[in-house]
Amino acid sequence: MAGTLTVRIRRSDGSGAAATPPGPPRFDTFRVEPEPKMNVLDVVAKIQATQDPSLAFRYSCRAGMCGTCSMRVNGKNRWTCRTQVEKLGTDLLVIEPLPHYPVIRDLAVDMAPFVESMRLVIPQFVPAEPGKATFAKIGSGSRERREIDPHIECITCGNCYGECSLVETNKAYLGPAALNRAFTLIADSRDGAARARLELVNGHDGVWGCHTQFNCTEVCPLGISPTRAIQKLKRKELLHALTPHLR
Repeated sequence: MAGTLTVRIRRSDGSGAAATPPGPPRFDTFRVEPEPKMNVLDVVAKIQATQDPSLAFRYSCRAGMCGTCSMRVNGKNRWTCRTQVEKLGTDLLVIEPLPHYPVIRDLAVDMAPFVESMRLVIPQFVPAEPGKATFAKIGSGSRERREIDPHIECITCGNCYGECSLVETNKAYLGPAALNRAFTLIADSRDGAARARLELVNGHDGVWGCHTQFNCTEVCPLGISPTRAIQKLKRKELLHALTPHLR
């Protein structure tokens, strides 16, 4: 890359400042000399190492496996470790924390609302037949497997939650990732908590709150479409209402 990067980073004391009330958010501007194959996480780390050691952000694996480095870059939620600066096609980076989360400090957000929404949908597999020695197998080419597979690889990075306009207007809304997870389990014939989950997500704070805008789909780094999972859940809710005696 040629030239110098201009990097504007949104700074904030967050809501947890102990000694003094948090100040208003601001943007600080930095200049960074780009390096070959540099990603946005490298840029932020370089700024912290060479210009401002007080800059707060979060990351872990640096390999696109954990999602903890997620930030909003040039108006889009992204995994910064997988976002190559060259591919953005600009010498201006505007980096902000993920929206719709409480800000701890600078680019680090509190994931508690996201984790709580996941917890509410019973995210763990519940065996339909407890104590059974072996799992019932689902064929790789079966209709059930084909329905579940496009939604199963979520690593709970929270990008979709931060992009969802319903989360912004309704803090009780479960959000795309939780509803996507609920779908993968409800669609699994081996799971025994489908009815309970259908009851939990049946409401304006659940599947019926979704406006089908596909915002969550647009920012998923893995190409998962929670929107489509939610639409499938709506159909399952209708079937459950008409035939409540069935699973």
